[in-house]
Amino acid sequence: MSLHDLSLTDFETGQILLIDKPLHWSSYQAVNAVKWGIKTKFNAKKIKVGHAGTLDPLATGLLIICTGKFTKKIAELQGQIKTYTGTISLGKTTPSYDLETEFDAHFDTDHISEQQLLSTAELFTGDLQQRPPVFSALKKEGKRLYEYARAGEAVEIPTRQVCVHSFKIAPKTFPAIEFEIVCSKGTYIRSLAHDYGKALESGAHLSSLRRTKIGDFSVNNAIDAASFKDLLEKNVTL
Repeated sequence: MSLHDLSLTDFETGQILLIDKPLHWSSYQAVNAVKWGIKTKFNAKKIKVGHAGTLDPLATGLLIICTGKFTKKIAELQGQIKTYTGTISLGKTTPSYDLETEFDAHFDTDHISEQQLLSTAELFTGDLQQRPPVFSALKKEGKRLYEYARAGEAVEIPTRQVCVHSFKIAPKTFPAIEFEIVCSKGTYIRSLAHDYGKALESGAHLSSLRRTKIGDFSVNNAIDAASFKDLLEKNVTL
């Protein structure tokens, strides 16, 4: 069945849509683009739409969006293993662990060998205790962590257990290290990048991130969020 062939009843009964989130969009914006496209085409007053796993605005890639009764599947979909690709840049850190904030420190990288890059990556596989970044949407005492961070307020963030199934890197791109990570729900790739830099006795930040898979769902089968409304009018096969 093509996207064009779906009726409002189909969306209300439930659909799983694979969306490729653009850079600088929030996951909320992507959900709204889908909701607005459906409501506009069918002149509908309301339609349930939700996503199964947030992507930061500076990340691109696969966002699973559920409609109608399939929003009940969100918790199940969120729990699936995820695959990411991207770049960790060594030698500089930021408070947000990515490029959302300015560089706050510079570090030497001359002492880092290719073997160190590979052996240190191995330390970040398996079950890990990870501390989420303070610039995140997690809540503490009713406030988002990024609200504390932007206000300059110190806040204690507990670690939590995550699982990294594999962490593959391309050392030859040093000091910008390309990677592929397969991990559990709740893993912050920004935190992993930051911790990887510290383990190398240097510093690092996440300079690009793309989610390519969630379980068996692939971004190769996804459609662009910004084009969703137009694609509803065309014969595009899901």
